[in-house]
Amino acid sequence: MKFGIRKPSLKKRISARTIIKRQVVHRAGLKMPKGYVWLRNPKKYAYNKVYQKTTFDIFKLMKKFFK
Repeated sequence: MKFGIRKPSLKKRISARTIIKRQVVHRAGLKMPKGYVWLRNPKKYAYNKVYQKTTFDIFKLMKKFFK
């Protein structure tokens, strides 16, 4: 598990918004309501919950300083 600053990746940021699978699932109406992710994949949900609490995003940190 990682602790500290997350290493930003421009390639991953762009692909997360333009991936075909995400578009198809969203348009087909198969997405889960917000907060129900643990039903779809509980192992991934638990990992992401811990990861988000133990790391921080450099861009969010900069946003707080320059706001």
